[in-house]
Amino acid sequence: MPRSRIRREIRVLKAYALLTTVLLAVLTFAAFRRQPAQRFTEITVERINVVEPDGTLRLVIANRARSPGPIYKGQPFGYPGGSRPGLIFFNDEGTENGGLTFQGHRRPDGTYQAWTGLSFDQFDQDQVVMLQYMDDNGQRRMGLTIGDRIDMPIIDLVAERDSILAMPEGPARDEALRRWAEPRDGVPLYAQRVYVGRDVQRNAVVELSDPDGRPRLRLRVDSLGTPALEFLDASGRVIARLPQSP
Repeated sequence: MPRSRIRREIRVLKAYALLTTVLLAVLTFAAFRRQPAQRFTEITVERINVVEPDGTLRLVIANRARSPGPIYKGQPFGYPGGSRPGLIFFNDEGTENGGLTFQGHRRPDGTYQAWTGLSFDQFDQDQVVMLQYMDDNGQRRMGLTIGDRIDMPIIDLVAERDSILAMPEGPARDEALRRWAEPRDGVPLYAQRVYVGRDVQRNAVVELSDPDGRPRLRLRVDSLGTPALEFLDASGRVIARLPQSP
């Protein structure tokens, strides 16, 4: 083979190698370069999961059918999903810690039912701060509720309850459920402490309760505009009222 042809083929090979190197570098840079955020004018989805880089769930936006059930440290427990359309929040450990859920529908007989709630959960427990609207065909209750819950992981409480529910129906199971719902070392599983809102009798109410959830002080303006301040004993009996009744 003539030397001139050999030189020409070597030059072609060098050019090919250089071009391949440049293209490989460009592709490598493009693969690792931060991609710009995508922008959409409109999307239609049934569920969106917001996760941390390690996959830990932080937020779910879902319709009813694809909504999650309770989740504790990434593991479902309790009842299945499919009943809570809205937004569900999760803490750093992947445990549910509140959400915004809503629903409303008209029944076959023409009456309606509607409900909206924004809640925040106690750590490893259930909701303790709730902003709610509940409406059963005009019987409306809306307001802010603050409560106390026992310092016991909700997953342990649910496991206890589910083991009781697995028992045959009868007096033994009923008694076990009754004992399960009782206070632990004098601390109730849940006690409402504060309610500020409007009740189904159209009263504007501020109600403060003791650690057992028993109302002890009530400030009220009724549906006719009459104000009252009431003090109650542990049994719920009004022991003082301002202004005093005639």
